[in-house]
Amino acid sequence: MSTLVLGSLTLGDGKIIVGCTLFAANSIVEKFPLIYNKTVSACNSVKLLTGVATREIIICDALDSVSVLTQIASVTAASVYGAVFISEDPELIERRRLFTPSIVISPNDAKSVIKYAKSAQKPFASINFQQTFVGIKPAPAVAIYSSRGPSPSYPGILKPDVMAPGSNVLAAFVPNKPSARIGTNVFLSSDYNFLSGTSMACPHASGVAALLKAAHPDWSAAAIRSALVTTANPLDNTQNPIRDNANLFQYASPLAMGAGEIEPNRALDPGLIYDATPQNYVNLLCALGYTNNQILSITRSRSYECSANPSSDLNYPSFIVLYSNKTRSTVREFRRIVTNVGDGAATYKVKVTQPKGSVVKVSPETLAFGYKNEKQSYSVTVKYTRNKKENISFGDIVWVEDGGARTVRSPIVVAPNELA
Repeated sequence: MSTLVLGSLTLGDGKIIVGCTLFAANSIVEKFPLIYNKTVSACNSVKLLTGVATREIIICDALDSVSVLTQIASVTAASVYGAVFISEDPELIERRRLFTPSIVISPNDAKSVIKYAKSAQKPFASINFQQTFVGIKPAPAVAIYSSRGPSPSYPGILKPDVMAPGSNVLAAFVPNKPSARIGTNVFLSSDYNFLSGTSMACPHASGVAALLKAAHPDWSAAAIRSALVTTANPLDNTQNPIRDNANLFQYASPLAMGAGEIEPNRALDPGLIYDATPQNYVNLLCALGYTNNQILSITRSRSYECSANPSSDLNYPSFIVLYSNKTRSTVREFRRIVTNVGDGAATYKVKVTQPKGSVVKVSPETLAFGYKNEKQSYSVTVKYTRNKKENISFGDIVWVEDGGARTVRSPIVVAPNELA
């Protein structure tokens, strides 16, 4: 659910119900009769809805037999003056499917609204747009439309890396294109629009990367990515794991959110970074079987060739273990090199959260740096024993600086090969 809630339903008795409505055209500032009855409130018959008075607000029941999307389509086709929909489906908000003056409220809030509509002698209500409510919990959550890993090109590297704000972002828009719709045939244009998707999340992440490059001009793209990943926040504002709106509101796995939501200020001072050179990437391509000509088409330089020991174990700030359902256990070893980008000498101790069914060993368990930009290496061994109840499991490795000033977190995912 977005952290920004854009509307409320005000009842005639003064009670205000917070909900979601997306367009200024959805406002019904004046109070109008609020209608609820078992026949019309099914909101699945255009013929019945057309008979509703032109200046009334109808409550649409939450029914197992009728989807809320069907109700919205029926209300839109019937040109109902105003409607109250009952749903917790985040798709309504993330994909902006409201085309009439209307509001979406939760089933819990719907009880008091229906009770008021049935008991008041003359029930009235208004729908208010352009309100901002802060502190909505829980937030953030992984959007329904967000792409999931593993990576189709090479599932051996955990993707996605991080998540960034991308739902209902107010942004500049093409002024001669429709940005909103009312009913079936009224299209509105504007210089701004609420947009969702990668097009909105990418500018947030790119802007943070640009700021990091300005603050650390000597950092490579890999170092910047590492800083974003290892300082990302996997918790929402209730201090619980971020949830996945596409997975029945279960906790999101790193295959949905990466390491978590980016935190720009923390990324400025990550403590340790996982760097990678162009040759490291070439070694990966070599291990994947790319020919010299294919690699040349990517690098556009003959300075890079396959080394004697090509490796698919890129120095990445995350870990993924893929297992076959045909084998009972899997063992995967990783080697990583971290660079101390803190103020000077520092000591880090490892803290491991093991994925279910896995035993994770890190060696050494302590990294002692004597000076800034010093490099240290460590290894990770993940032994996984297949559990029929667990399809995807995840945990993390966190390097904690003495005193707790900095933490450097890397997610671990264990998933079946078939998923890739």
